[in-house]
Amino acid sequence: MTETQVEIEIVQSLGAVTPAEWDACACPEAEDGGRPGDPFTTYRFLKALEDSGSVGRGSGWAPHYLLARAQGRLIACAPLYLKSHSQGEYIFDHSWAHAYERAGGRYYPKFQIAAPFTPVTGRRFLTLPGFEETGMSALVQGAVEIAAKNGISSLHATFCTGPEAEMGEKLGLMHRIGSQYHWENPGYRDFDAFLAALNSRKRKTIRKERQRAQAFGGEIVHLTGDTIRPAHWDAFWAFYQDTGARKWGHPYLTRQFFDIVHETMRDDVLLVLAMRGGQPVAGALNFIGRTALFGRYWGCIEDHPCLHFECCYYQAMDYAIAHGLERVEAGAQGEHKIARGYLPRRTHSLHWIADPGFARAVAQFLRAERGAVDEEVEILTDYGPFRKTEGRETE
Repeated sequence: MTETQVEIEIVQSLGAVTPAEWDACACPEAEDGGRPGDPFTTYRFLKALEDSGSVGRGSGWAPHYLLARAQGRLIACAPLYLKSHSQGEYIFDHSWAHAYERAGGRYYPKFQIAAPFTPVTGRRFLTLPGFEETGMSALVQGAVEIAAKNGISSLHATFCTGPEAEMGEKLGLMHRIGSQYHWENPGYRDFDAFLAALNSRKRKTIRKERQRAQAFGGEIVHLTGDTIRPAHWDAFWAFYQDTGARKWGHPYLTRQFFDIVHETMRDDVLLVLAMRGGQPVAGALNFIGRTALFGRYWGCIEDHPCLHFECCYYQAMDYAIAHGLERVEAGAQGEHKIARGYLPRRTHSLHWIADPGFARAVAQFLRAERGAVDEEVEILTDYGPFRKTEGRETE
């Protein structure tokens, strides 16, 4: 395309942009009225985080949304945050921060292009169709220039797509490889068809786990859209608080976030609730994408054997099969997912470090890390529960 004059702007509230402008870049695939690839960079999701106070003052995630305009038209944007810590990112750079600060540097604040608290791969450099190269180049160059001018130590774009990672490298950013676990649906007729693809030992284990979970003394329900009631969010908030307190001490999302999601995004949500005596005792929150289901949070107020696996993994598989979704992404980490059919898939991030010496050290680390991740993905994939050959089971 011809040379385009692009102007870069940073705004601290999405209120400075219309939903139509932002989503034309963030999810053009949903212009036909369908679902976005994922909801996590849509206007409604990011605005829910902002309006609920989940990001902003006191959170360590200060919105600095990056906008690129050509002749007054928004051609690209990015959810950019000024970070005072490395929490809620799931691609960890704590060791980089410690090393830099031990050497006398100041790592924070840093710039982060991300869907906050969301370890889901998706586009991070959001561009209008036809402006992919121009828009991403403008966003990267603009972010780096602003960071350098203001003494910001670094810029990070986490859980970007593979094509974005390739282009980012061409633009001078460092490419980091990670992994997480996804379940893929090649078109299973039902859950038994999935089980038939496993070796017999894993198949028996999963059946036993489902039987144990279903014996908790109630029923498991799927709720989405108008079947979700405000009282369900009250219950889920208790679950979320319990999990947050046990795992990291402070939940990232505020209670108001769930109220806003109920008003603006409940059609994007699948709540899986374990009900006993008419009351929810455990549950999992999922977001529904165009071709995938994204598991985000789990919690309970009663402990029951295998109920976590049932609500988070197997019920998500059931839903994906029933609705023709291609995969389930069940969040970050967790090698225990492998035995349940979730196999490792590579993730990508991009990084710019202002200090040349530190940048060289990080680049060396990333080269070594990439080899280790590639080897781990290969080994863990081979270790998966699926039958190795069509006619012969591997135990």
